[in-house]
Amino acid sequence: MPEVAPLLDQMADALRQRIERLGQESIALVGIHSGGVWIAEQLHQRLELNEPLGTLDISFYRDDYTRVGLNPSVKPSNLPFATESRHIVLVDDVIMSGRTIRAALNELFDYGRPDSVSLVTLLDLPGRELPIQPDIAGQRLELPEGVRIKLSAEPLALALSEPVTA
Repeated sequence: MPEVAPLLDQMADALRQRIERLGQESIALVGIHSGGVWIAEQLHQRLELNEPLGTLDISFYRDDYTRVGLNPSVKPSNLPFATESRHIVLVDDVIMSGRTIRAALNELFDYGRPDSVSLVTLLDLPGRELPIQPDIAGQRLELPEGVRIKLSAEPLALALSEPVTA
C-alpha cells in the first residue's frame, strides 16, 4: 500500500507548479466529504493558502440517491468564499467511476460559476463510467476484482478491504 504523506508532498508540488504555469490567482480548495476533505486539509497546509478551505457533501447530488437513500452521516457543505471568477481546486481521495466528481461539480455550480475547476485526487483507479479525469493524482492503482481501498484519518492511511467470498 502506498504511504499517504509522500503522495501528498508530490501532489502539493504538482499543484503548486500547475497554478504557477497557468498563472492562476484566487485559488480556493474544496474537499469532498469525507476523505477528500482530509486530503484537502493536508494540501491546504502544504500550500500555505490564506483562503479558507471549502467542503462539499454531495449526498443530495448523487445519481443513486433515490436508489440507496440518504447517507446517515450527511454533513452540510461549506463554501466560505464566492465561487464566481475563482479557480477552484476540487479534491477527493479516490476517483474511479467519476460519478462522485460529477455530483460535486453539479453542487459546486449551484454556488456560482468559477473560472475553472481542477481535479486533484490521491488515487486514480480504473473503472470510469463518465469521461472525468484528474488533473493531478498521487498515484494510479489497479486493484484485484472485488477489492476496495479505504482512506482512514489520523494518521491518514490507506487500507485494502478483501472481497467477500461466499
